[in-house]
Parts: sequence; structure tokens; C-alpha cells
Amino acid sequence: MPYLIDGHNLIPKVGLRLDSPDDEMELVAILQEFARLKRQQVEVYFDGAPIGYDGARSIGTIRAHFVRLGQTADNAIRARLNRMAKDARNWIVVSSDREVQNAARVVHAQHISAEEFVKSLREAHNSVPKTNTDDKKISPAEVDEWLKIFCEKKN
Repeated sequence: MPYLIDGHNLIPKVGLRLDSPDDEMELVAILQEFARLKRQQVEVYFDGAPIGYDGARSIGTIRAHFVRLGQTADNAIRARLNRMAKDARNWIVVSSDREVQNAARVVHAQHISAEEFVKSLREAHNSVPKTNTDDKKISPAEVDEWLKIFCEKKN
């Protein structure tokens, strides 16, 4: 099942700091690994984006929604669930926020707390067989994706 994630709700649960300038991109990197390992679609919502930086963008396999300053990720998630209508029941909403969980309940989407999702992240990470890290190579597509992420952050 695909995931809708309340990003700023999850950031401190995975050990990142909300006051870090790169907290969103650090979480996206973690979610990319999870999505790759579990072969799951992931959408993450972050609020507080300054004008000009708001909007949705694909970062690798992750769809990241940067909600404009003055609006909330909670409302954006609620709106996304409502647009899905009956399809919402096929999604898992990740948030420890009770209002977001209630919005998921109303449309019959599954929901789990951020703490529960962290357990899923760890299980996915631990399920990977350990290999010699010297053998790992980065594909040209991965290099291009990382360049996009870092260049986008500078601009």
C-alpha cells in the first residue's frame, strides 16, 4: 500500500532535527531508501515553505509536497485524502497527529503513528543483506538525481 506521510511529524521520530536547514531532504533520502526496499509509493507533506518554494515535486521516487507558509501539511493531507474519495482506503497515512488520523478514518484509509512507521523503516533497513560496501556503485541515474537535489537546494 502507498503511504501519505506528515513529514514534520516524522522528522524528530527518525532522529533528525526540525531546526536543521536540510531536515526535509534528509527525511526524503530516508524515505527513498524505504520506498526502494519495500517497493512502495510514498508522498510526504511538509508545511512552512516560503512563497516560491511551495508546491509538489518528485525527488527520485518520492513525491514531496511543500505547503506554503501560513497553511498546514495537515490540511493538505486532508484535502488529498478527500480528492482520493474511495481510493483513500488503499493508502496508509503516517502521522501521530490525531486530527490527521481522524481524517484518515473518515475516508477509510489506514493510519499508523510516526513511531510505528519508524519501526517499519528499521525493519526494511535491517532486511537488507549486508554486503561489502566497496562493491557498491552509483548508477548514472542516481548521480543525476543527487545533482538535481543539491542544485535545487542551492537555488
